[in-house]
Amino acid sequence: MSASPRKIIPLVPLNPLGPPEQKIQARAVTGRHARWRWAMVWLTQAFFYGLPWLNFNQRQAVLFDVAGGRFYLFGAVLYPQDLIYLTALLVLCALLLFAATALAGRVWCGFACPQTVYTQIFQWLELRIEGDRLARMRLDAQAWDAGKLRLRTGKHLAWAAVSLWTGLTFVGWFTPIRDLSTGLLTASGIGPWEVFWVLFYSLATYGNAGYLREKVCQHMCPYGRFQGSMLDRDTLIVGYDSARGEPRGARARGSDAQALKLGSCVDCTICVQVCPVGIDIREGLQAPCISCGLCIDACDTVMDKLQAPRGLIRFASQRELAGEAAAVGWRAQWRRPRVRIYAALLLGVSAALMLGFASRPTLRVDAIRDRGVLARQGEDGRITNVYRLQVMNASERARRIEVRVDGTPGLQVDTQVGRTLLAAQALTLPVTLSLPPAQAVSLAGRIVPIRLRVVDLDHAAQEFAAADSTFVIPH
Repeated sequence: MSASPRKIIPLVPLNPLGPPEQKIQARAVTGRHARWRWAMVWLTQAFFYGLPWLNFNQRQAVLFDVAGGRFYLFGAVLYPQDLIYLTALLVLCALLLFAATALAGRVWCGFACPQTVYTQIFQWLELRIEGDRLARMRLDAQAWDAGKLRLRTGKHLAWAAVSLWTGLTFVGWFTPIRDLSTGLLTASGIGPWEVFWVLFYSLATYGNAGYLREKVCQHMCPYGRFQGSMLDRDTLIVGYDSARGEPRGARARGSDAQALKLGSCVDCTICVQVCPVGIDIREGLQAPCISCGLCIDACDTVMDKLQAPRGLIRFASQRELAGEAAAVGWRAQWRRPRVRIYAALLLGVSAALMLGFASRPTLRVDAIRDRGVLARQGEDGRITNVYRLQVMNASERARRIEVRVDGTPGLQVDTQVGRTLLAAQALTLPVTLSLPPAQAVSLAGRIVPIRLRVVDLDHAAQEFAAADSTFVIPH
């Protein structure tokens, strides 16, 4: 009796990363949300690209000079000691993000996030060069030939140009952009670190906006993961009205959906085709959704063609979509306690930031004692102490300064330091204080408190900076 032949099972290699994801080719759409998205693109990029080129008092209006330890904001000059204002600004931005999320979900992601903005710019270039969704899908499936090579080369050259310009502008916030541009054109006057950061930021823009796109939002950005803790059932989200839309099904234009026992959704899937993250909004609230509203524009266009009411997909709360509450408008959202708390915090932090920034001193001084010798006694019995004053001019005008001392009768400044402090200049001034013999004898063995003042001679009554220190009188 012969043995039955063995059944050979072919080995299929396993993909530990799961099945490959299909490339998302979003369909172009027009509508009010698409217009708002483009308005935010123009607004944010006019700020990012344009502000470094703006001059103020013969210098770049906004410049973060990290190497020089100066931050220029129009007429204000900030030093590293002013990082408290940056901290308050970051807190303010975080509160704005939390408030926006509590109101309308991930609208920041859908309209103003840099990843979204640059992805939209790159997709627009892709649309202009390769065509709309179906044309791009056919091009993806097409074998390589001269036509495909020409289109792909043109697209990537356009992406590279935008990326390089973005990298140059980014570095231009930290290095004067006019010097940077001239240095790049003449291949001189630009350091290796500037070249590195221009190329690094350009490559990051090219990769994130051209290739990673929605994967940055889904896998790299932490905001999409913890946004659920900031939402509640009253937050306005992009949602599908399943009670009105189901059961979905195709029908002729102008036909009666109720007679056909169908809902308003015709299952055209255009809402899925326009989604930049490739989700089906009809499946409910999902973490990848960035609340861009493009599916709303697409669905409204279909409803208009069917002569049906808009709003099958709309910004609505989960309570409204579940039939637990009536529709709540944007204005009514401000009555919610969570939103009011965020608004109160925003007002408080904004007021504190503006008040602190407006009242910050523009002339500053720190006093450091000579650590080598605390006190010296001269042949005539005079006692001297040596100090180093760190003087900072946080203004846009030059100052004539003079050092004065208060605290002990007879104490005076030897070799008076009177000089001009240039705009946005910081100096280290050596200062010697002396006490006559008569006072030194009466105060022998004591350490007396003093106050060193740097006075602006042009505004002596109004502007001065003071630093407390001590004067040592030996036995």
